[in-house]
Amino acid sequence: METNLIIALVVFAAVYALLIWDKFNRAVVALIGASALILLGVLNQEAAIHGIDFNTLGLLIAMMAIVNICQKTGMFQFLAIKSAKMAKGDPWRILVALSIVTAVVSALLDNVTTVLLTVPITFLITDELKVNPYPYLVAQVLSSNIGGTATLIGDPPNIMIGSAVGLAFMDFVWNVGVIIPAIMAGTLIPLKFVYGKKLKVSDEIKQRIMAFNEKDALQDRPLLIKCLFVLAITISAFVFQKPLHLEAATIGLFGAAILMLITKEDLHQVMEKAEWTSIFFFLGLFVIVHSLVEVGLIESLAAKTLELTGGDMKVAGLTILWVSAIASAFIDNIPFVATMIPLIKGMAPGLGGPEAIMPLWWALSLGACLGGNGTLIGASANVVVAGMAHKNGHEMSFIKFTKLAFPLMIISIIISTVYMYFRYFIG
Repeated sequence: METNLIIALVVFAAVYALLIWDKFNRAVVALIGASALILLGVLNQEAAIHGIDFNTLGLLIAMMAIVNICQKTGMFQFLAIKSAKMAKGDPWRILVALSIVTAVVSALLDNVTTVLLTVPITFLITDELKVNPYPYLVAQVLSSNIGGTATLIGDPPNIMIGSAVGLAFMDFVWNVGVIIPAIMAGTLIPLKFVYGKKLKVSDEIKQRIMAFNEKDALQDRPLLIKCLFVLAITISAFVFQKPLHLEAATIGLFGAAILMLITKEDLHQVMEKAEWTSIFFFLGLFVIVHSLVEVGLIESLAAKTLELTGGDMKVAGLTILWVSAIASAFIDNIPFVATMIPLIKGMAPGLGGPEAIMPLWWALSLGACLGGNGTLIGASANVVVAGMAHKNGHEMSFIKFTKLAFPLMIISIIISTVYMYFRYFIG
């Protein structure tokens, strides 16, 4: 067991180092690490497969399929242009409107897909306004991660937590989503002081925005009706997930299958556009983290953490919140959460059992998802937006982004700390 422990630790550390270095495909790195653990005898193939969370993988694939079909309708572009017009062409109001749209859509779909769809519209609008798109891009990055925190399906860490603990869509809404409006306000108000005075344009330029016809963005109305119908059913099923006694993956895959059936979309074309790199990254990662459970490391860390916190739920919860936030700002929050899940489970016996430690899961969710806003590499949506900005001739440097985003992330964690304390730890 001692040898297996050393091998598992070395493989885990090597995989983590390569992920931070970011020179190789992360899915390839994770799969090589998982394969090495089997080849070196730390796990057999049966144990490795047992460690894979197929509920998480199923839900991710399902939502990717649904979004890939929905984006053909132009509904997301419609929402962005409509929001800009509702803001009467005012640059600051447009920033707020696009941020809110980004947050809401990120909560209902996922944050990476959302920015892929809304950022091109942002460039179009800022070109017409003749203003620097950078404040809008920063606001959308922050909003996508904040909005994604609100629900089970908005951000991969929440999908992982929900699947591991058996949490439903509404569990996240009632326990995490309720504080998201306050966090959005706590992010936009400082941005107003930073950028508000710089975002001024003439009435003539505002009229250009008002001249846009959002209906032109709707490319396929029959497909739109079908997509909205299936989205409504799927999200309703998520809301009533517990009474229905269904796993999230079952609901998502059923919705995706129904949508492909009634739209007659080609399965191969839909699946080609799925983020298979992310899926296989998850697969390998689950195996690597499971190896740490099998060799007893996670159990030992859980016992040590309990000892350090003195078995105090409040100390444990707020420590998880802050450590998750700071760590997730600099390293990918997905492997961090994958490591934390068995660790928190291991703390349950010393803190009163699975039901008693529920606040710890909400602390992990808030910390990991919001922490991704701290730097340009903290979350996938950040990297995607930076890449799109580069292609459009606008650089988003690590230092410049971090100088603004990290303090805003800290504000969001302070708000989360106050919320967690008064809702779960007071008394």
